[in-house]
Amino acid sequence: MKNPRLKYHLTSFIFLLISFVEVSAQDVYQRNLSADVQGYVFALELNDTNNQIKGEAAVSVKFKEDINELSLDLIANSGAYGMTLDKVLEDERIIDYRYVDNKIRIVPSSSLSKDRTYKIYYHGVPEKGLVIDTTKFGQRSFFGDNWPNLARHWLPSVDHPYDKASIEFRITAPDHYDVVATGEKIEESYLGNGFKLTTYKEPAPVATKVVTIGVTRFASRQLEEVYGIPVSAWVYPENRLEGFHDYAVASKVLKYFIDKVGPYSYAKLANMQAKTQWGGLENAGNISYFENSVTGKNEVEGLIAHEIAHQWFGNSASENDWNHVWLSEGFATYFAILYQEEIYGNEKRKEELALDRIQIIDYYRKNPSPIVDPSITDPLKVLSTNTYQKGGWVLNMLRHRLGDEIFWKGIRKYYHTYQNSNAMTTDFQHIMEEVSGENLTDYFNQWIFTKGYPEIKWEWKYSGGKLKISMAQVQKHHMFKFPLEIEIKTGETIQIETLQIDKKTQKFEIVLSSSPDEVILDPNLWLLYSEK
Repeated sequence: MKNPRLKYHLTSFIFLLISFVEVSAQDVYQRNLSADVQGYVFALELNDTNNQIKGEAAVSVKFKEDINELSLDLIANSGAYGMTLDKVLEDERIIDYRYVDNKIRIVPSSSLSKDRTYKIYYHGVPEKGLVIDTTKFGQRSFFGDNWPNLARHWLPSVDHPYDKASIEFRITAPDHYDVVATGEKIEESYLGNGFKLTTYKEPAPVATKVVTIGVTRFASRQLEEVYGIPVSAWVYPENRLEGFHDYAVASKVLKYFIDKVGPYSYAKLANMQAKTQWGGLENAGNISYFENSVTGKNEVEGLIAHEIAHQWFGNSASENDWNHVWLSEGFATYFAILYQEEIYGNEKRKEELALDRIQIIDYYRKNPSPIVDPSITDPLKVLSTNTYQKGGWVLNMLRHRLGDEIFWKGIRKYYHTYQNSNAMTTDFQHIMEEVSGENLTDYFNQWIFTKGYPEIKWEWKYSGGKLKISMAQVQKHHMFKFPLEIEIKTGETIQIETLQIDKKTQKFEIVLSSSPDEVILDPNLWLLYSEK
């Protein structure tokens, strides 16, 4: 744009628009305004007689200037399921609290101390979150399966990714079980009464959506150490050899992401066969994979890459608001593709993106909505083809626009800035603008906050020594601006040209010495679009 003043005003207006959209898109979770949870210690007793658990949670809190009510999530008993609260202490003293609407609302004492520890004693049968069942081989099992906000069914906590904290699990269970959990194992003690205490501690701050335990009969093996990080497999004994074989690729994936993105945040990387409602669940340092992921045929490398990518994006650099979950799922989707591109070449990238593009188009026909959708208030509904595949495509197009060097520089800076913290879409945008020197407001506005994609109707003909191309965007709602590569094939010669599309209809002419045999749009899969 030739008029810098006009460019400034338009940019300012669009930035304000995006800021407004982000504000209006914030989820409805009620946050603690004066308190920041620093750490959780969950002491849990499990048994084989029934599905009741007994818990003692120590919640360390740092208050800000004002010391106001502290609210923790815990699903109350409503018959067969839910938790009964036994007592609440503040620094070992009885404290006032209310337990209403599945919230423990604690009234802090008049102490001036900013650092306090609350202990919550409770018991009950969890309906969700902690899956108490049998494995596909009939073995009794206990698996944490918290995503997105199911920790509240068994762990009193701030059950939202905005407030992350260190975590320690102290699991007392019958001594014939193997126990794995988030963090590093720091104790395993046989108590002499048929029970065993196993303790795991993760010092890095994590969100409750990605903390877990696994308690059943396991076969386990340390696969490798990658830069001092132990990588292990925890599988059902009946799947021992197949599981160790299939999960072994995790070491290679972990090394790739450390080398390309930045330091790994957690104490270990355990890969666990589990009862989970998901194909994989990216628990921090302790990933769950669905029971039938183990086949011995190396069929889950892409899934493993996706869940390990989450250790950086979603677990460490976390969305601060559920509506911005593409910062987790879109990143994991595309970074799994980047890993596969590194291993298998660019054709693999194109193959994966072509499949994703089909899914995006099919989804949009039934669900015309943007990636950041302010109408969604239920965290369970934020996952969609938009937040996974379309989010991944947005990163693919951004990479092409900026070039590999700048793209990776921005990714590393984004991770470095928000490691063990939280971010919104504009935070990522600002980092990429800083490293590239470009104003990316239009880009993020049209691809993240606007629904749809270009729907292109086009034709070409050759006459008078020129290739003449007519191009039209026929989608109803938004006119997109984007570069579009075309491949011109003439005999054995291949020529790539880039068309800058910024109008609803455009015509282009390219001088050629002879009529081409074929003209192909987007041969290298750098644009999300459909043809009409």
